[in-house]
This record gives sequence, structure tokens and C-alpha cells, in this order.
Amino acid sequence: MIKITIKPMIFFLFFLMITGCMQEDTTLLVEEHHEEQDEAYPLGEQTDDDQTIQTFVPSIINTLNDFVGEHQSEKEKMTTQTEEGDMTRQNILEEMTLEQKLAQMLYVGVDGTSLSSLDQTLIADKDVGGIILLKNNVEDEMQLLQFIQDIKAANGDNMLPLFIGVDEEGGRVSRIPEEIFPNLPSNALIGTLNDAELSHTIGALLAKKVQYFGFNMNFAPVLDVNNNPLNPVIGDRSYSATADVVTTLGVATMKGMKEQHIIPVIKHFPGHGDTVVDSHYDLPVIHKTLAQLEALELIPFRAAIAEQADVVMVAHILYPLLDEQYPATLSSNIMHDLLREQLQFDGVIMTDDMTMGAIVEHYGLAEAVLLSMQAGADMVMVANHQTEHMEHIMSMLTQAVEEGTLSIESIDGSVLRIIKLKEQYIQDSADDSQLAPLQADQITEEIEHILQRMKQK
Repeated sequence: MIKITIKPMIFFLFFLMITGCMQEDTTLLVEEHHEEQDEAYPLGEQTDDDQTIQTFVPSIINTLNDFVGEHQSEKEKMTTQTEEGDMTRQNILEEMTLEQKLAQMLYVGVDGTSLSSLDQTLIADKDVGGIILLKNNVEDEMQLLQFIQDIKAANGDNMLPLFIGVDEEGGRVSRIPEEIFPNLPSNALIGTLNDAELSHTIGALLAKKVQYFGFNMNFAPVLDVNNNPLNPVIGDRSYSATADVVTTLGVATMKGMKEQHIIPVIKHFPGHGDTVVDSHYDLPVIHKTLAQLEALELIPFRAAIAEQADVVMVAHILYPLLDEQYPATLSSNIMHDLLREQLQFDGVIMTDDMTMGAIVEHYGLAEAVLLSMQAGADMVMVANHQTEHMEHIMSMLTQAVEEGTLSIESIDGSVLRIIKLKEQYIQDSADDSQLAPLQADQITEEIEHILQRMKQK
């Protein structure tokens, strides 16, 4: 009889504990239960079972007390860590000059295959937030290892570490020469297999390839839906003409990179798949309503944001039905209202390169950088620059703050997001390339294994 009643008693005790009841109240309930049992059974007939309750129930109470205590303690610990992190970031922000804050919002390129004195000054003295390396910055393995080591050393005395990024998508967009590591297939080929686990592994391998050299950010995966066969720039960089396939494989690739501690950058928001103009040369225009974008192009981005995407790269595309005046990279309607507010993205918003034809054919470079920050960009990319361009950009941004056309509140919000992301992914600026030779053979072996596996599918 008692064995039948113990089980509901345990669940009831658990209910009392998690709803905050005192142990004394629970003990009283147990005593009342004993009294009921005493009336039903003559003294002496329930001694063994009575002893079971007397030892088992207090044990359950103690266990539940410990569980609740540990749960509350862990919750308080997490809250404390969050508050301490917020305070640390705020302290860093308060120590920064206006020029340092604005420079953190710039993601710039460098010239040549070794660090020039001008670029060393740009990094060491200007405190730029990130450095992108392009195809013309890469020659071979030892050169690239040394280049990135020198970039990190130039930033060594600065308050914050650098983002160091590269376009390593696989397929035709790969900056790491095949003589160093085998290239991974195009997203279009991966899309035909439609295997999320495979895409996750490929994401991890892309991350390992760039991490080997000291990069901490990869401008991938591409989340554009390839729904226009005349598109000259996306094509096989997209997983599919189907939003579901792009979503499944793109998010899996993103997660694979994150797990290797490389920052993935999902692109090109709000969708570059339905264009017939290459934004490297001129400004594409897409005549779609928000409802039409929601039904296709935005699906992968919304899913990736729900899965904790860290950075979204915005495309140089004019969507006149969303903003008739400005392309997405200069549009508050798109970056703030749609991406930040409607899709509730709280990470770093980054633009595509402002020196692409889509922008420089229609705007001055410094003007475009200012318009982008005013519209809600946290980081503006200027991949091909000259020293005088940077001076003009910084002068125009500083003047805009002084005149009140670029708010210090929005700058601080952007810089806090940048600091938070750097804290999450970048430990320090120390030279970690010494570990590279130990990892190279293993990475090559893993890539060759996955290529062989794909051939068998």
C-alpha cells in the first residue's frame, strides 16, 4: 500500500519545492501522511515501510533543496558574469577617444603581400577595427603566415584586438591557394547533395583553413537564393534556387564555423540572388516588395539570426519598394527598420566593400561611409583605400559628430557590439601561428577525406 502512495508523494514534494514552499511545510505534510497511515494500519504492522519513508523522503527533500540551490546559484553566477561583461565593455568604451571609436567601425584592406609602413601606421596609430585580405594579398603559405603575424604585431599595443577576415567560401571564391590546402567544392555542388551534416563539416573545415593562418573571421556562408539564372555574381556561390535548401545548408555551415571559433559572416542581406547586375561594377536594382522578400530571400537570413548569427553583411542593392533613394548599405529602412528591428538582429551589421562600383559610381567614398553609419551600419568595409581617403573619411565622420548629424549614442552602440564580438571570439593578439605546422597535415587529410566522401554520394 505504501509503495503505491510514495510515488505521487514524491511528485507532490517536488512541486512544493520548485514553487518555493518551505521545508517545514513539507515536513508537516509528511507528518500528516504518517498520521493517516497510523489510522489505517495498527501499530507495529508498518514499521519497515514507515522507516522507508522516514529515511527516503528527507533524502528527496535534501536533494531537491540542493538542486534548487545550485540552480539559483548558477543563474545568479550567469547574471553576475553578464553584468561584469557589460561593465567591462562600458569601461573600455569610456576610455576610448571619438577617433578610436570611429576607427573601430572601419574594416579596411591593406596593400601588397607584406605589411607596408603606411599600413603599419594605419593599424598601430589609427586603431581600425578590422583588416581584410584579398586575393592579391596572398602568395604562399609562409608569406601569408608572416603577413598576418606582422598585422597582429602592429596592433599589439592597442586596446582591442583586430578582426582579420577573408573570403573563403569554397568553389570559385577562395583566397587560400590550392598549393596550401585543397579547395572545397562550390556551394551549388554541395547543395545538390542537400546534406546538413556534410555542410556542418565543410563549415568546420573552412574555419580550420583560415584559422591555420591566424584569421578570426570568414566572410561566409552565402545565404543568397539563386533564383535568377542570369545572375552574373552569385550563381554557384549559392546552395540552391530553393530557400529551404539554402537555409538548411547555410545555417549548418555557419554553425560548423562557429564551433571552430571562427566568426562567420552571413551575406548578402537582404538577398543578392535575383540580380542581373554585378555590384562590383554598378548598382543592381530589385523591384520586390517586403512581402515578396519575406516569401523567399529573407527566409535563410531569418533562420540564421534565430540560430545566433554574429555578423550580417549587407549588399549594395537598391530596393526601391523598400527605400527609393538609398541602396541597402546606406538605407536606414533596410539596416535599422528591417534587419535590426523587424528581424531582431542584435549582432554586428557590416557593409560590403564601399570601394565597389555600386557605390563609387554613384557616391563619394567618405560620403558613403558617413551615410552608412547614419543608417545603422556597425562596421563599414573599405577594402581598397589610399591614405588620403582614410584621412578624408575620418575628418568627415568627426565633423558629422560635431554637427550632430551622426549621434554619439549610435556610435557607442556599434562599438559596444564590436567589443562584445571580439571578447567572444578573440582571446588576444599573441602570435598563434607557431602551432600552424602541427595542424597543416591534419587539415589537408580531413579535407581530402570529405572530398572523397562527396564523390561517393
